[in-house]
Amino acid sequence: MKRSKVVVLKTRPDSVLEDYSKLMRLLDYTSFLSKDTDIILKLNLSWTKYFPGCSSSPWQLEGVLRTLLEDGYPKSGILPVENKTVVTDPIKGALNNKWLSVLKSYGLHFIPLPTVKWIRYNFKSRFLKLDKIFPEGFEIPEMFVGKNIIHLPTVKTHGHSITTGSIKNAFGGLLKEVRHYCHKYIHEVLVDLMMIQREIHPNILTVMDGTVCGDGAGPRTMIPRIKNYILASFDPVAIDAVSAKMMGFEPLEIPYIRMCHDMGLGIGDIKEIEIVGEDISNVNFGFRVKRSLIILGDQLVRKGPLNFLEKPLLHSPLMILPTMASNIYHDYIWYPTIGRLRVERFMETEWGNLFKRY
Repeated sequence: MKRSKVVVLKTRPDSVLEDYSKLMRLLDYTSFLSKDTDIILKLNLSWTKYFPGCSSSPWQLEGVLRTLLEDGYPKSGILPVENKTVVTDPIKGALNNKWLSVLKSYGLHFIPLPTVKWIRYNFKSRFLKLDKIFPEGFEIPEMFVGKNIIHLPTVKTHGHSITTGSIKNAFGGLLKEVRHYCHKYIHEVLVDLMMIQREIHPNILTVMDGTVCGDGAGPRTMIPRIKNYILASFDPVAIDAVSAKMMGFEPLEIPYIRMCHDMGLGIGDIKEIEIVGEDISNVNFGFRVKRSLIILGDQLVRKGPLNFLEKPLLHSPLMILPTMASNIYHDYIWYPTIGRLRVERFMETEWGNLFKRY
């Protein structure tokens, strides 16, 4: 397979927009993204509330938008989207994370995926798990087919998938609200989603924000870590491998990266990736994966001694009960007692000051 390229740059709050332009142009992105093909701008919303490192940052969104428009991409062909989950609201999330103010300043509109048309697509790929999880079939957004996509994930850990990045960002775009059914086989499903993306998108660009990263019990109840990095690549597997390496993980020991690499869906071996920009050979953030109370409970029911409760609790109308438990725990217990203090400390930093200016 052709050697994949990942661009990694250091940045700071007073130059981050210019640095995003430099990042994308070092990747020579205009040679791959046609101006005649619409672009899905897939944001990443892990929490309706704002929490540092949890969801796409406003400077990440603005840096990419500004670069695209400066380089002649038509505004009408840029489509910013995000989906909902059983625990997130895309409209409120877009407001709280300052996406709406950025989009308004550039004359663009946010598109919540629950409002668009979803279709059954005749896939050529032979899936590992998706067709077994959804034997009756599943739908994807019609607007995704035939369009280029730019993923905007952050560098963070995840209680289900170890790390999360470009490939996991498709989980929130290509599957409907019941995608929590896939948690039991998350790594195989991420491989399936990579196959889908390779089939429906002419090009997949990822522009990843590591200015403020998430360590610990991701994707929400994390410890924000300021690291001042940004990354970009046309290989989702390679950029996820590089960000995993930077966080302190061995990429090929993460199942979804290893499977994608072995199946030729991208490059997961750091030795086979061309890294441009910063020398990251000695970068190791020392991150550790932890499981939040909610993710731990989910895994006990799906994979552990409580698996006899999986169907009656998680695949029935009773799903409203764990959903309520998640919202109560995250929004009314963890955030007011722990999360709020972490946000307040972050707001005292230079990146926090930048967020407040949006």
